[in-house]
Amino acid sequence: MDGVSNGEERMSPKRRFLAGILGGRVDRPPVGNPTSIATVELQRQTEAFFPDAHLDAEAMARLAAGGHEILGYDTVMPYFSVEQEAAALGCEVDWGTPEMLPVERDHPFADPSQLVVPSDLLELRPMRTVLDAISLLRHRYAGRVAIIGKVMGPWTLAYHTHGVQQFLLETILDPDKVRAFLDRLKDVTIAFGRAQIEAGADAICLADHATGDLVSPSCYRDFLMPVHRELIHELGCPVILHICGDTTDRLEYIVQAGFDCFHFDSKVDARRAVEIVGGRMSLVGNVNNPQTLLNGTPEDVRREVFYALEAGVNVVAPECAVPLITPNRNLRAVVDAAREYHAQAK
Repeated sequence: MDGVSNGEERMSPKRRFLAGILGGRVDRPPVGNPTSIATVELQRQTEAFFPDAHLDAEAMARLAAGGHEILGYDTVMPYFSVEQEAAALGCEVDWGTPEMLPVERDHPFADPSQLVVPSDLLELRPMRTVLDAISLLRHRYAGRVAIIGKVMGPWTLAYHTHGVQQFLLETILDPDKVRAFLDRLKDVTIAFGRAQIEAGADAICLADHATGDLVSPSCYRDFLMPVHRELIHELGCPVILHICGDTTDRLEYIVQAGFDCFHFDSKVDARRAVEIVGGRMSLVGNVNNPQTLLNGTPEDVRREVFYALEAGVNVVAPECAVPLITPNRNLRAVVDAAREYHAQAK
């Protein structure tokens, strides 16, 4: 079964999603997942379980394909954690269980001079797994389904390799050290992103967690926005920025950075986001995870999807990687609601 079929849909899932993130015409609202929609239930249905699906390309591709074939999304995205680059750079990672996502256990680099990017970075197992999974998905879908690659940005990589608290303190106490970390780590983001594009990704999700809970808008502007501009230029494909939390106060800077699309959290009101962005960048989101997708009903999901689409959000999606015990019925309800919204609007 190649997704959930609907005879009235004229566009392929890939064309629909790419049109959505680039501000083009669509036959119905696209539904995507720039971050993970892998659940325990989906692992069982695809027989692809964590931790194997983090480090085995066939299992990774099979689980990612379930997002399209079982849940009906217009996209597949095979990078389910945030730890592939961290592991390749030398962090000790606990790869988790079917009910637990991976976490890094240490932050081995006290200074950017200690951080040496391995010459065989892309051949290390955590990286190679993602690249091979994308190649398998490209062969499987022959260009019909949108494949989203995902990379951690240098801000997130600094959290992983150096430590969140220490890195954030240094934005005040040692800004030159912060810039040195970003300068060294951006090369990892670029290399991995380019390799995913070459393997068959249609767009890249750049996860870089400069959230309003931890980072001021001026900090984003002064430290990270110039780096993001460079990453967009170097990647050369559609780029979706993902930042968790309330980012209302830095949306203008995200627009100025030049992103094609921003994947945003439910802490940001969809109407306010659309108002600030003003058509200069597409928006994807922002169905709440803990209250709605994890603990709500399909009717709760429908209500949030309708609110986002009425506000003018271009692509509907969960706000972030979903909790692993999220029921699949609620993830499918996102697709059902997007189709119902379109049918009512006709």
